[in-house]
Amino acid sequence: MPKVSIIIPTHNRPRLLRRAINSARASGSEVEIVVVDDASSDETAETCRSISDITYVRVDRNQGVAGARNIGLVASRGEYVSFLDDDDQRLPGSVNKQIEALEKNPDAVMIYGQAIPEDPSGTRHQPYPAECPQGDIFWELLTRNFVPCGSAVFRRECLSRVGLLDEGISGIDDWDLWVRIAEIFSIAAFETPVMIWRQPTRTSAQGSSCTVELIEQGRRRFRQRWLKLPRLTSATQDRQREAWRSFSNNVSEHLVWEAFSALGKFELRYAGKSALTALRLHPTALIDLLRRWTSASTLDILLTSTRTRGELANAKAHFKRIRSSRT
Repeated sequence: MPKVSIIIPTHNRPRLLRRAINSARASGSEVEIVVVDDASSDETAETCRSISDITYVRVDRNQGVAGARNIGLVASRGEYVSFLDDDDQRLPGSVNKQIEALEKNPDAVMIYGQAIPEDPSGTRHQPYPAECPQGDIFWELLTRNFVPCGSAVFRRECLSRVGLLDEGISGIDDWDLWVRIAEIFSIAAFETPVMIWRQPTRTSAQGSSCTVELIEQGRRRFRQRWLKLPRLTSATQDRQREAWRSFSNNVSEHLVWEAFSALGKFELRYAGKSALTALRLHPTALIDLLRRWTSASTLDILLTSTRTRGELANAKAHFKRIRSSRT
């Protein structure tokens, strides 16, 4: 039986897929690679059949990323499990190191690490997240998803308690799974890069490209499901309100960034959609953000970033510092 199964869903990206498979193979010594071909219509099937030592599963009707991951879970056999998107890469030896760390921490069922973001130009940026909370991270995960999906390795046995991924929320299915795991179990962190994470754009056709739609999904999930989790229902009303406020502030900040960034590129329709979603989600959070974001220094950085693509990362870092400010 393999030590760890790395599940790679794929759809019409054979060139990137081969790179992802090679990186998964180099990441550990006892790795089972399960590729789930989510109804590709190109040469993906031929590519996979030409690669030895993988388990190849094809479905004829598109399942979405969550459905494909669930199919991979059923088809895999490893004691540990990790997901890898077909456009991302695992770093050599990284899975071995995470499993070794997890086995030294029997109370934890999952370990995650940092990801190196790579933009469409191939430029790599500072590892994310900058800090890696561990232990009881349930309340922090309710606020934001700081666990890069491909960086997580978890014990298969925990799925008997939390269940599979929810196929109705592809795009935030991993975040929802981490929340359900963290509600019950301790989470370990490996504060070093373990993967290269290809960053989405609005035209890249990645599952995480549709930022506004994903945020709206997250809002519905929080209201309809997470608020009904036992740890939330048993918490005080003040704690419940604080969890919702923290979540709303975080996603409102993200939406305002999307709106400002789109305005700088004269993408008026997307800017309006982002701003309206933020207003509908949490009007008071939006007002507070605008107050903190419209300082002279912030506007200057924003305008510079709209003129020079390379300044976008600096602008985002500036806005993250603003988020931590309460003045």
